[in-house]
Amino acid sequence: MEKDRKIALLIDCDNASYQAVDGVLNELAKYGVTNIRRAYGNWKTPHLKGWEEQLHPFAIQPIQQFAYTQGKNATDAAMIIDAMDLLYTQQLDAFALMTSDSDFTPLVMRILTSGLTVYGFGEQKTPLPFVNACSQFIYTENLLPAVESDETPADAGLALKKSRNELRGDTALVKLLRNAAEQTAGEDGWSNLGRVGQYISNTASFSPINYGYKKLSDLVRASELFHVEMRNNNKVMYIKDSKK
Repeated sequence: MEKDRKIALLIDCDNASYQAVDGVLNELAKYGVTNIRRAYGNWKTPHLKGWEEQLHPFAIQPIQQFAYTQGKNATDAAMIIDAMDLLYTQQLDAFALMTSDSDFTPLVMRILTSGLTVYGFGEQKTPLPFVNACSQFIYTENLLPAVESDETPADAGLALKKSRNELRGDTALVKLLRNAAEQTAGEDGWSNLGRVGQYISNTASFSPINYGYKKLSDLVRASELFHVEMRNNNKVMYIKDSKK
C-alpha cells in the first residue's frame, strides 16, 4: 500500500525555511510515512535558531556539521554522504530533499537510478535543474501557514492560485495536460484522471500545489481545457479534451 511507503526527509537548513516544515510533512503524509527526519547545519550559528525550535515538535534529528573551511559548504557534503548511506542500508521507497540548492541535482539523479522517488521542496529561487530533476517538486511558499485574520480566505495557504486564463496561458502546462490525457485515453476518447496523473508523474516534475490547487482534479476543472464526466457513483473523474 502507498501509505506504507517509507520516506527519508533530509533538510538543508542553510537553504530552507523552517516556517514551511509543517506543510512539508503534511504533504509527505499523502505519500507514505516519513520515518527518517534529519536536519543538517552548523547548530552553533545563530541563524539556525528558528530551525532549533522545530526539531522537537516535529521529531527531527539535528545533524551537526561544522564549517571546517571558510566558503566551503560542509553541510552539503554531510547530507549527500548520509543520503548515500541511507540508500544502501535502509529499505526506503522515497527521499524528500528540502533545499533550494541546485548542488543536490546529481544526488537526485543518482537516487532516481535506484528506482526511488525523490520529492523536492524549495523556495521559488530554486534553480530549474534541481526542480526538473525531482520526481515532484513543490515550492515551499505554497506550504507556508496562513496568517489568521477575519479577512483571511479559506485557501490562503495556496497563495499562488492561478486563474483560468493564467492556466490556459501557460503553454507548458497545457501541453503537459493535453498530452497526458491523449496518451491515456480509451477508445471512446475519455481518460481516467488517475491514469492521467500517473502519466504526468512518470514524465515531469509536477504538482498542482505550485499552481495554487490542492488536487489535480481542481486544477483541471479550473482550466476548463477538458470536458469532465464523473463515473462509478460519482467517485472517478474522466476527462476529454474540449477541442475534440
